[in-house]
Amino acid sequence: MTSSAPTIVQQPANQAVTAGSTATFVVVANGSAPLAYQWQKNGIAINGATSAAYTTPAAALSDSGAKFRVVVTNAGGSLTSMEATLTVSAPAAAAVDIVTYHNDIARTGQNLNETILTTANVNSTTFGKIRSLPVDGKVDAQPLYLAGLQNISGGTHNVLYVATEHDSVYAFDADSGAQLWKVSMLAAGETASDARGCDQITPEIGVTATPVIDRSAGPHGAMYVVAMSKDASGNYFQRLHALDVTTGAELFAGPVQIDASFPGTGDNSSNGRVVFDPAQYKDRAALLLLNGIVYTTWASHCDIRPYTGWIIGYNQTTLAQTTVLNVVPNGSEGAIWMADTGPSADNAGNIYLLDANGDFGTTLNASGFPSNGNYGNAFLKLSSSGGLSVADYFEMHDQQQENDSDADLGSGGALVLPDLSDDSGITRHLAVGAGKDGHIYVVNRDAMGKYNSSANNIYQELTGVLGAGVFSMPAYFNNTIYYAAIGDAIKAFKIAGARLSTSPSFQSGNTFPYPGATPSISANGSSNGILWAAENGGTAVLHAYDASNLHELYNSNQASGGRDQFGTGNKFITPTIANGKVYVGTINSVGVFGLLP
Repeated sequence: MTSSAPTIVQQPANQAVTAGSTATFVVVANGSAPLAYQWQKNGIAINGATSAAYTTPAAALSDSGAKFRVVVTNAGGSLTSMEATLTVSAPAAAAVDIVTYHNDIARTGQNLNETILTTANVNSTTFGKIRSLPVDGKVDAQPLYLAGLQNISGGTHNVLYVATEHDSVYAFDADSGAQLWKVSMLAAGETASDARGCDQITPEIGVTATPVIDRSAGPHGAMYVVAMSKDASGNYFQRLHALDVTTGAELFAGPVQIDASFPGTGDNSSNGRVVFDPAQYKDRAALLLLNGIVYTTWASHCDIRPYTGWIIGYNQTTLAQTTVLNVVPNGSEGAIWMADTGPSADNAGNIYLLDANGDFGTTLNASGFPSNGNYGNAFLKLSSSGGLSVADYFEMHDQQQENDSDADLGSGGALVLPDLSDDSGITRHLAVGAGKDGHIYVVNRDAMGKYNSSANNIYQELTGVLGAGVFSMPAYFNNTIYYAAIGDAIKAFKIAGARLSTSPSFQSGNTFPYPGATPSISANGSSNGILWAAENGGTAVLHAYDASNLHELYNSNQASGGRDQFGTGNKFITPTIANGKVYVGTINSVGVFGLLP
């Protein structure tokens, strides 16, 4: 009997799927049995694909454009089908906004809604620099992001906001890189401030602190920004601006000039009040928006006195000053700079920060607080109920030695941990911070420990676990804290029983020069966790690691020919990750990274 050769009555059809999904190709053939099938991808046989239908593994973006066909064979001959094309698109991204420093008021650094970037596709083959966005000054503030913003530049855009030390704020289309608007916050006849005799921020001081956005404020949403400037007569100004996020226009009759005084006899006091001198300070730590109040904190220029420790709050809808606190009112120093990180807060409205070297009052009142109100070099808890006040604190027993040796706590940022259950089932409310001494301090937010001259009364102290001082802050993800001290690897400390592991659970294979790094995390819930960190230097480097083990997935020096290099490094840069892209500031631009076309 003569066998009937195969004929194809239904060809495989083109398929379109999103990344992470499978695609199924089907052929219908006639001819004498038995019919044999062998599917091919781009002309190469696929192992085990020997049925009339073939389902791919989970598709990656790199599979887009692949051609699939099948060879049908029997005793009468063989026939190859037409090719079908697979199109793979990125999944629709969640509408994720990044409106404050390190993603939330706890300052965890987590974006847990990143569905595009995964540990599989972040590598030098499929991921890299897309573009650089030039700007007019240093980018010390972390870029912020609004998704699907309507009524901006005549349409709806995903928007990236960038503030510079030249006192400018830019709004860019986050997908195309087009500039949507730019505003200067300089008044007529003014320039950004000079460096004020200090090499920390040069050559000019404008916007240093990361702004904060409230999408519901004003007619379209408001961005709050502090800008420093000076005029031709040598007068210096600090102003709080509220900008419409769609146009950059000033809101709420702003800006307002920042002035303040507080009861005390410390540096720059007059008639029993210390006076805020705008020339002596820069707003370094990020703005905090909490319960309708915008909080600003103030750093000195190097250690050039006179200065003390100021926290000043403003009503977000009127820009009226609502509260002032000085944490070294009867002494000197105690600035709040925290390496450009930012004060954190808990859900009860308490604010946490690390104060720099300065006078501390070792004579305590009956409640254990300094009688003279001086809290230099302390881990502070501030109540915001009814105005600012110190609710609790922790001070090292050797605070004078740390002050004298400039080994203070104030070089790092404080992170509020989520509620944790200890081995006895007790819920613990904790915060973590570190400074120049290389120790990690974990405080109980309900009883921080105050001051004892002979020992540290603290929940947990990890002594010397970091290679050097911390000029950054950690990130938190999946019960793990990540630190990157100066000249040290990124070290991960797992949390179990509401306590950090006493040594690193794992660490990166490379180290970070001064000032170390502040990591950021992207993940899809608890999966596909990626830790991102920017390395300072003549050529900035963006690193990406699998957050579960800190094995490096990618760095911007891997691709040949300098493909992904994006400029000169800047000291305290925190990467922003939103909707499949990573944004990293430099001395004159923002590098934009994502999946390659």
